[in-house]
Amino acid sequence: MVSGENGAGKTSLLEAIAYGSMLRSFRGSPREALVRTGAAGTTVRLEVTDAGRRTLLEIGISPPARDQVSRNKQRVNRGHELLEAIRTTIFTPDDMVLVKGGPQERRDYLDDLAVAIRPRLLPVRQAVERVLRQRNVLLRQAAGRESREVAATLDVWDEQLARAGSELTEAREALVSALGPHVSSAFTRLTGIDDGLAIDYRRCYSSELSEALARARREDLKRQVTTVGPHRDELTVSSGGLDARTRLSQGRQRCVTLALRLGAHSIVTERSGTPPVLLLDDAFSELDDATARALVRELPTGQAILTTAGPTPPGAQPDAMVELRDGRIVS
Repeated sequence: MVSGENGAGKTSLLEAIAYGSMLRSFRGSPREALVRTGAAGTTVRLEVTDAGRRTLLEIGISPPARDQVSRNKQRVNRGHELLEAIRTTIFTPDDMVLVKGGPQERRDYLDDLAVAIRPRLLPVRQAVERVLRQRNVLLRQAAGRESREVAATLDVWDEQLARAGSELTEAREALVSALGPHVSSAFTRLTGIDDGLAIDYRRCYSSELSEALARARREDLKRQVTTVGPHRDELTVSSGGLDARTRLSQGRQRCVTLALRLGAHSIVTERSGTPPVLLLDDAFSELDDATARALVRELPTGQAILTTAGPTPPGAQPDAMVELRDGRIVS
């Protein structure tokens, strides 16, 4: 367990660990914000031990340049090669956005989980994001007019988006189908509610993505944005037939977020054979004692790193205590 006052650097410590498994901040911070003010860059260095084998991971962050990534001092050119070395599950008080936030929060949850299970999906996810950016720039530049040049370029982007987007969508759908029982079981154990939790993936289009893009082109040009694709799909969450976003109490919504994270941890462990490192960033601060004790009982096996600005959560028995002060370990 890591303790320290607010601002001591507890979240930054977990953020550095998670960066090695995601190659991005779990808080959504831009890369520039990860570097100390006045410094040109920083290095995240992690030593991972799995089944007696040690792996050294190093990530040099120097915006605006690309991250320099190495594994055991050997340059890594493909991000998924790094992600295969360490996986993490993250609990934070901000997880409520998984229920109360917009669809993008839930899509990111699915994509992070899909990449944790299959690191080779990382370039697919990145391709979707890249093509969407370029396609939207072109739509804005076209200003509603489809010239021959604009049409030809859109044809190129549409082909790439249809290919990568379809693969990402199919991966999400398969994941939701497999994840559902894990999430429902975790929710029942946390709350005692037999109705469990239901998750469902909803596409924003029918038929093939290539056909949907062709049908939507006129509307896309008019609105100057891509209106169909995996970036418009939704993950819905409900309990007992009630929409978790609008029909559950805040306490129940908190249990929904915990169930989503516990379910994710469970399926990654099942698929990879190794439990991810569990990162709990002040995750107990918003829980009542009953829910906190239930979460402690449900914490899976494996390494867990918990941060707190207050006392040890009820029922927790940490193997080691570390205190941070001004970004440094003092005890």
